[in-house]
Amino acid sequence: MKRHLKIWLLISLLLPAITLLADKRKEFIRKYKHIAIREMERTGIPASITLAQGILESGCGESELAVNANNHFGIKCHETWTGDTYTMDDDEKNECFRKYKTIEQSWIDHSEFLLSRPRYAGLFDLPCTDYKAWAKGLKAAGYATNPQYADMLIKIIEEEELYKYDHPLSSYDKHKPVIANEDIEEKTTSLVSSSQTNYRNREEMRNGILCIATTPEDSFQKIASYYGIRLSKLLQYNDKTEDALDPGQLVYLKKKKSKAARGYEFHRVKAGDTMYSISQQYGVRLKNLCRFNYLPADSPLTEGEKIYLRKQADLL
Repeated sequence: MKRHLKIWLLISLLLPAITLLADKRKEFIRKYKHIAIREMERTGIPASITLAQGILESGCGESELAVNANNHFGIKCHETWTGDTYTMDDDEKNECFRKYKTIEQSWIDHSEFLLSRPRYAGLFDLPCTDYKAWAKGLKAAGYATNPQYADMLIKIIEEEELYKYDHPLSSYDKHKPVIANEDIEEKTTSLVSSSQTNYRNREEMRNGILCIATTPEDSFQKIASYYGIRLSKLLQYNDKTEDALDPGQLVYLKKKKSKAARGYEFHRVKAGDTMYSISQQYGVRLKNLCRFNYLPADSPLTEGEKIYLRKQADLL
């Protein structure tokens, strides 16, 4: 009887921790599955593998490296890295890790890391639906020193049913470019300058919404056609009534949010800012931004003033 009581007490103590871990995994998957799928379509790396690696290596996005350097995959600097860095103890003291401006850059660079290393080349001959072969192949190629690494990935994939995000790719979809490790911004610039427009290489997330960083050659019509979205709908998502892109503006592929993400309470106006440019920068609907600040959309702004992003400004 006492033995059963001890087992019950142990289970009751462990259950909250297990539930919390499961919730953290699901939240991580919800946030980043779109990037994993997008990278799979671009490179052929299974979305299930990338998601499982991210969960394992970043502690569901809560590791020191993930929080302080936006680095979800523990990629170290290596000799060719020219971007920002973050130093912390790992296998040795004060090791150099890559630091990214956004989490999305970390995921893109993870793909490029695998693509650019000859020892991983054989993996890209595997179908992206064979997550077990990919997991074992990564371990065999020396991706991780833990002898259980492949089993750990497979376990996460099967527990969270990540394989449902994998799907066969045609030879047209699957690319195997070899790009040297360098600052991720330089790689992005190189991709953008390609003669064939591929908007997927310029996708990013703002306020939880997928958007495109545009160039002077772009138009709403081109982007709408690429993604199969009605032009009128795309203009509506971006608070526009005609196909006229502002220089360097972001184009959102879904409706913007009613307020900015947590942590962005207000924006301090800089030279050239408008209510519209601020709404695009933070992914907030223009009408909401105007309501928060008791201002019309065409109101001139004063450099240094606060524009509230999440709630109405207090009236004096």
